[in-house]
Amino acid sequence: MRAQETPVTVDDLAAEPAPSRPPLQAVPAITPQQPTAVKPQPVPPDADLDHPSLYFNRELGLLDFNWRVLHQARDGRVPLLERVRFLAITSSNLDEFFQKRVGGLKRQLDANVQALSQDGRSPGEQLAFIAEAAQEMYAAITHAWDRELRPLLRTEADVVIADWTELDGAQQKELNQYFRENIYPILTPLAVDPGHPFPFISNLSLSLAVLMRHGARNTMHFARLKVPTTLGRWLAVPHSPHRHHVLPVEQLIQANVAELFPGMEIVSASAFRVTRNADVDRDDDDAEDLVEMISEELRERRFAPVVRLEVERGMPGEVRDLLCRELELDTTDVYDAADLVDHADCIAFADLDLPAFKYDPWEPVTPEALQHEGETEDERNLFAILRNGDLLVHHPYESFTASVQRLLNEAADDPAVLAIKMTLYRTGVQSPVVQALLRAAERGKQVAVLVEVTARFDEANNIVGAQMLEDAGVHVTYGLVGYKTHSKVTLVVRMEEGRPRTYCHIGTGNYHAKTTRLYTDLGLLTANREIGADLVNFFHFLTGYAPDQHYQRLIVAPRDMRRVMEERIHREVQAQRAGGRGRIVAKMNALDDTGIIQELYRASQAGVQVDLIIRGHSRLRPGLPGYSDNIRVISILGRFLEHDRVYYFHNGGDPEIFISSADWRGRNLNERVETMAPVLDAALRERIVEILHYALNDNRLAWDLRSDGRYVQRRPAPGEPEVNYQEMLMRDAHTRSHAPSARPWELTV
Repeated sequence: MRAQETPVTVDDLAAEPAPSRPPLQAVPAITPQQPTAVKPQPVPPDADLDHPSLYFNRELGLLDFNWRVLHQARDGRVPLLERVRFLAITSSNLDEFFQKRVGGLKRQLDANVQALSQDGRSPGEQLAFIAEAAQEMYAAITHAWDRELRPLLRTEADVVIADWTELDGAQQKELNQYFRENIYPILTPLAVDPGHPFPFISNLSLSLAVLMRHGARNTMHFARLKVPTTLGRWLAVPHSPHRHHVLPVEQLIQANVAELFPGMEIVSASAFRVTRNADVDRDDDDAEDLVEMISEELRERRFAPVVRLEVERGMPGEVRDLLCRELELDTTDVYDAADLVDHADCIAFADLDLPAFKYDPWEPVTPEALQHEGETEDERNLFAILRNGDLLVHHPYESFTASVQRLLNEAADDPAVLAIKMTLYRTGVQSPVVQALLRAAERGKQVAVLVEVTARFDEANNIVGAQMLEDAGVHVTYGLVGYKTHSKVTLVVRMEEGRPRTYCHIGTGNYHAKTTRLYTDLGLLTANREIGADLVNFFHFLTGYAPDQHYQRLIVAPRDMRRVMEERIHREVQAQRAGGRGRIVAKMNALDDTGIIQELYRASQAGVQVDLIIRGHSRLRPGLPGYSDNIRVISILGRFLEHDRVYYFHNGGDPEIFISSADWRGRNLNERVETMAPVLDAALRERIVEILHYALNDNRLAWDLRSDGRYVQRRPAPGEPEVNYQEMLMRDAHTRSHAPSARPWELTV
């Protein structure tokens, strides 16, 4: 947002039908045409709102998000090691995409599912589009590493990722000795012949396919060799003049592979990796034990069908054919790596202690209200502060440890606290959150926790953490049958003046200390009695049998959230038609719910101005004449992962603002237990308005979504200052913490 002379109020946001920002035609892309995976259909005249041409494909939209992540790795304005981090994230995202999205589509194809996606594509058609787009992305990742980042690491940071042939004789000799002493004993070559069936290959594990010839018999043979990475993927090169000099472990094994097969002539030893389907079919309704069902699913996932094969370029054709045949893959499922198989491991270089090649360090600040205000000599605790008013915390700009973790720590240690209840979606066994809950239980407090054991790829961690909590006497509920509990809420019940008093935290993100430093999330800390009563009822619903609970302020999915959202959108339409100003601003991770999209199309047709800040994919097509002329969509990507969900409705000049754990996605509104809370304090609403203003006016991290599916990154117009949304929020957090009298909008941008 540009510098202003006077404060921005809630009404200012509503008064801007088209937020002030560089015009679309004046925003050139940083690089030549950004690749686009989505392929929308032409819109016929008078198309109904459910016509496939009005929607982008969800799966291809996920690939387009990953293109924007990869762009960060190729953007010279980003510090070098951070570029490497974005490359590793892009590779990891693509792994997850194949496990979940491609795996699910292949399962549909095998089951002969004929249902079409919202944009009118069959599973087979979607897989064909994905294969083309994913091959292009895989090649771009390989190019970005081999031709851009790897050379820059060497020349700029003196970080050398070597090939075996680059090493001198002394270096090779010492590494060969390391191989014999440390790697050779743990290798297990697995031959393939009539007496040795093709071995099981675990998901995302790195292997060598060894082709060899028996000299006396003149016969060809094959063996698989799993590359051990328990000692690390990157081996330090000895006697090196460079700051950091490493060799991929698979190259050392390739150089010494003949030692494993004495009497055989090695023809080739090529690296490869398989990706397995993680979209295992699940029937919660028939599950007698949810934990056992998830544990069985994890076992099934290990042996799930392979959906992708990555191979080192130069692998002999007969070896490639053998792998495809044994793994039951088509040639379109094979991806050639020009240099390195699995770039996700490059994250190790991003973590090197080279601050000159990283973002300037950021330490989340303690909110000013939690430093001194509200504390007395007799009672220095968070409860006294919250009795004075609600507190909004914005992570990672403001400290999770000094706010939410403090609430849990004080609740665990305070003799007046009777009970602590919370939901845990993703957390770790060593998490400070879990440790506080264990301490509370040990001190005799009533502690109840819902642990969502179906959280994708965190199932095993959550089961272990839940069992540890149970062992300490915590009342643990393992999710709800048929629904995934995605809400992020905490309830503390404290005895005050002879009566129980409630204190609450309602957030948009997980109770995970690490991600709170990387993900942007909002949290509301409040002693509001109505919200407290609602959370009491909500936890009764989660742990008991109370599907018809009554809520005064809290909005819960799947029961009420869709209805409430649609009612708010309808209200903006009615206000617009009555000659007022209909205005909606929503910030979320993704948008794919058809019902909500159609309501937004109707709102746009009525003249309501709609701005959507969507980090990930959007099925909604903005800017379509007659349908979404008044809808604008931007995506913001930066050093922090945008994860907060905010919903703003103008409401005829008396705005309603909600924060929520839910996106406008079908799974959130229909299949998950989610919570949404109103922001009731006027000052906190004004602060959220300011956050939305910054986002809408960003010209550094924001991408505009066009109606054809292209994302175009904004750049400042000539003479215009750069506006970096995340840097402005860091600056404002620092200002509030150190100079509370200064208004953030009075500072120079």
